[in-house]
Amino acid sequence: MPKYEIPFFAEIISLDNLFASWNEFRQDKKTKTDVVLFSANLIANLLKLEQELKTGLYRHGQYYHFKISDPKPRDIHKALVKDRVVHHALYRALYPYFERLFIFDSYSCRLKKGTHRAIGRLAKFAGQCSQNQTLAISVLKGDIKKCFASIDHQTLKAILARQVKDPETMNLLSMVIDSFSPNEEKVGLPLGNLTSQLFVNVYLNELDRFVKHQLKEKYYLRYTDDFVILSSDQERLKNLIPQINLFLANNLKLTLHPTKVLVKTFSSGIDFLGWVHFFNHRVLRTVTKKRMFAKIKEQPTPAIINSYLGLLKHGHAFKLQERIRKLKNVDASP
Repeated sequence: MPKYEIPFFAEIISLDNLFASWNEFRQDKKTKTDVVLFSANLIANLLKLEQELKTGLYRHGQYYHFKISDPKPRDIHKALVKDRVVHHALYRALYPYFERLFIFDSYSCRLKKGTHRAIGRLAKFAGQCSQNQTLAISVLKGDIKKCFASIDHQTLKAILARQVKDPETMNLLSMVIDSFSPNEEKVGLPLGNLTSQLFVNVYLNELDRFVKHQLKEKYYLRYTDDFVILSSDQERLKNLIPQINLFLANNLKLTLHPTKVLVKTFSSGIDFLGWVHFFNHRVLRTVTKKRMFAKIKEQPTPAIINSYLGLLKHGHAFKLQERIRKLKNVDASP
């Protein structure tokens, strides 16, 4: 396996890396006003940014706050263009290194992972754990309470510093982390930052390794702040809850959501990542189904309808697909 190392600070802030980061950042944003203004003097802006980073004059700017429904209400904090270029430069430098440290069964914001891989892995786990359905199995489903909003800055920086030995790189990471602190308590990461996706995975990798290597749970997988553990021993799963909560509190200053942690039999259906999972099939969650048809009613465009048809291919939803195709023929002709 090739040895992955974090690039030197000079390489991270080099004009070449900043230009590559700009090209990645601007994808799907080319018509945004702030992006257009930055690109009008692109070389001058990137040279200035490189010089500020090199001389230590760079300071992270403020955030623009807005709300979205995705599907539940979320607070998004958008950084200035130059700061987002820096985020991409850091991400390009750090992701290949930290990717090698993550457990296999962490699926959020990682290349060649995602929700479809996660639900496929859950189905494989169910078959293995139940020995092809010859054993009754149960599932512990957990949710970390207000995960992004509760990430402790000092703890995150300490975790990063175990791997990032260069002080200049660590100082820049600390500046990005501390650029967002809505309550002056040095907690929380902004949902709008690319770096936040990496930071959360680095942070929760501590939990992943605890569950896999200390609790020795074989059938564990996580997607962002949601995780599941499968076992044929339901009492064992129940006993894991206080152990996980204690680890989260003592090591990460997090806690499980008190109303979103449960242990139940797999055969009764497990609600995870928008689907309710059974041994031989999965069906779309009721609330997801209602939201899907509401969205189609609001915007019956071919793009919206085709995206939902693509989603439904990953479950047992033939009747739903037929209903949507009928809507497509009636309401959404190009």
